[in-house]
Amino acid sequence: MHDSEPAENPFNAVPFVPLILVLIIAGVEFTLSAAANGMIGGAQGVGWRSAVFGEIQFYPEIMTEVFERGRGSFDYYKRFVTYPFVHANFSHALWACVLLLALGKFVGEIFSAASFLILFFACSIFGAAIYGLLSWQNTQLIGAYPGVYGLIGAYTYLMWLTLGRMGDNQFKAFTLIGILLGILLVYSMIFGSSPTWIAEVAGFLVGLFIAPLLAPGGWAAFLNRIRQRE
Repeated sequence: MHDSEPAENPFNAVPFVPLILVLIIAGVEFTLSAAANGMIGGAQGVGWRSAVFGEIQFYPEIMTEVFERGRGSFDYYKRFVTYPFVHANFSHALWACVLLLALGKFVGEIFSAASFLILFFACSIFGAAIYGLLSWQNTQLIGAYPGVYGLIGAYTYLMWLTLGRMGDNQFKAFTLIGILLGILLVYSMIFGSSPTWIAEVAGFLVGLFIAPLLAPGGWAAFLNRIRQRE
């Protein structure tokens, strides 16, 4: 008989930082879902999600208040980093967690913990800011998706490097974002468009362009790779 090997803990495969982000998002969602179903919070628990939205969601009017009317406050500024942790419903949060785990494993194994955090929050912040500037509606922005799309940007950059070393077509690196944008287009055609896609596309572009600075070796390594190709 062969000795049975201990099952590997799936959480061991995911770097610490993306795992913590997922646990925070999941914890918030389980709490709000439980409250909405009357498991906790009593009669007032049904309104917890709306109350949390009111406290941490981002909306385009914030950009007007801060930059045009000069009414900046902690309540406004905090929303740039708090909105990724609350979602519209369970499935909205579930997909964010799935993507964050998958991309977090790939990107987090190459980027340092600090670089991963900077990447996620920079894409979330600038994604929200660009959304606030370009949106034609004052629609709330919630969810981790601008930060997740930033990870897709970093993933695209890393795949670009990998394909280059293999001598393959480097534009294949854009396959994932192409598929996701195609799904987004089909979804918009069926269910109607929401301007929040601006934050997601902006998050991707920010992630793509800052990934060379945050990847191992930083800007020096990026310039060295450019010189080698000349």
